[in-house]
Amino acid sequence: MTQLLHIDSSARGERSHSRRLTREFVEKWRQAHSGTSVVYRDIGRHPAPHVTESWIAAAFTPPEHRTPAMHEALRTSDEIVDEFLAADVYVFGVPMYNFNVPSAFKAYIDNVVRAGRTFLFQPEVRDQPYKPMVRGKKMFVIAARGDSGYAAGGANESLNHQDPHLRTVFSYIGVTDITFIAVENDEFGGKDLAQSIAEARARFDGLIAAESPRRPEVQDERRA
Repeated sequence: MTQLLHIDSSARGERSHSRRLTREFVEKWRQAHSGTSVVYRDIGRHPAPHVTESWIAAAFTPPEHRTPAMHEALRTSDEIVDEFLAADVYVFGVPMYNFNVPSAFKAYIDNVVRAGRTFLFQPEVRDQPYKPMVRGKKMFVIAARGDSGYAAGGANESLNHQDPHLRTVFSYIGVTDITFIAVENDEFGGKDLAQSIAEARARFDGLIAAESPRRPEVQDERRA
């Protein structure tokens, strides 16, 4: 059975394009992949805790030496990491805020990227002390942006700190199969926004179809 982790990070509610499209993506994925189990986390409405001094002290203390207070400081982070590691497929709705991810999603990342849980720190290996611990995962990021031209070669490519950041940080822990699907022109609306939404839907329909398990061919006994 495949486990899919669905995360929304928009501060918007029903007006959110990323929320609407992640729902559609997940539903179509489930239709194409029978037996998929979905775990949902809404960090736009229920943000992950930000890193604090007590969190850092606990995270960098060996588990066997942590006090009850340290375990409590890491409780939500441990839940988030367990959930992240259990999933095979990620579908993340991530709007662009000020050319990067929402602060709620940055807090989520800070809870996921943890020494000893999602990457190893080996100071004795001087040439490469960091080793990813996450393997075999697939990630789809559905981004929503007010303007357009943030893709490679676009007029706003240099302002896109969202895609490069997500690719860098998740590749760091071992998630390298990452696909970005962007909905743009929210601030302009009208036909430009409608066209961008239609293109995003067509794109993820194609992606899901390409990922769908092929049905075994049935041999025609009349030709056997």
